[in-house]
Amino acid sequence: MEWLLLLEKCIWFGLAATGFAVLFNVPVKNLPTIYLMGAAGGFTKVLTMHFGTNIVFGSLYGATVVGFLSIYFAHKRHSPPPVLAIPSVIPMIPGILAYRMIIGLTKLAGEIQPETYNQVLAETVNYGLKVMFILMCLAGGVAIPMLITRKESAKDLKFRRRN
Repeated sequence: MEWLLLLEKCIWFGLAATGFAVLFNVPVKNLPTIYLMGAAGGFTKVLTMHFGTNIVFGSLYGATVVGFLSIYFAHKRHSPPPVLAIPSVIPMIPGILAYRMIIGLTKLAGEIQPETYNQVLAETVNYGLKVMFILMCLAGGVAIPMLITRKESAKDLKFRRRN
């Protein structure tokens, strides 16, 4: 894989995450953290997809990395973990697949040749299922680290330094 292309994708994932954070009116002190978390989640997703994982599990791994980083940075930034995690995973939402699903539904609702009906239906269902599973993996990937550490507030978690 061209490492420069991977670096470029990380930069764009981070910028998109920062843009969503600004859109959601996240405090300015958290924007660099959200940039790093978005870039790390996108890096994980693209890297795992490069090594053969499909887009659903790649999204799960990326969202899980974002979830664990949000727990860590919540402690450092004195902010709730969802404030940091949600803008960071939004760039991983598969917009093009959702768009293709909607276009397929539009074709199925309109006039369509009977010969191509089954092909359009199969593609539409394929795109719809991918979108659904990716969204479930993004939600689960962000939520699971927060549920694991639910015993204590993120503010009370102590991270040890290795010397």
